[in-house]
Amino acid sequence: MKIKLILLLIISLSIFGCKKDVDEQAKIDEQIILDYLAEHNIDAIATGTGLYYLIQVEGEGDDHPNVNSTVEIYYKGYLTDGSVFDKRTATLPLYNVIQGWKEGLRYFKRGSVGKLFIPSKLGYGPTSRTGIPANSVLIFDIHLIDF
Repeated sequence: MKIKLILLLIISLSIFGCKKDVDEQAKIDEQIILDYLAEHNIDAIATGTGLYYLIQVEGEGDDHPNVNSTVEIYYKGYLTDGSVFDKRTATLPLYNVIQGWKEGLRYFKRGSVGKLFIPSKLGYGPTSRTGIPANSVLIFDIHLIDF
């Protein structure tokens, strides 16, 4: 019985400890994004989840992609220091992309051009990728060609 209680205590502490780390990282990311927007004089819209977006070209129609959409998209992904980690035109199912894209592309219409400013929790979080350090804020230039 004591072993079960000890294990429960360890698991609880781990969960609450991780939540604190995530909350602290969210505050750091928010400040990084706000500093970037101010430095580059960008008037982006906050969604309430930490994501910011800017629509530069409105696009056509009233339809927006959803999580079940497959999008044809040109994008350039880079960090706040300007280093580019990816740049291409691709056809991608939205169920298979980072959470920041799933959320952010809902604000784009067919033909829209804009930017997404994605906090690490909606990107790759504490996991590093080639060219992307752990806990990185991601910026994407987006042209939503079709869906």
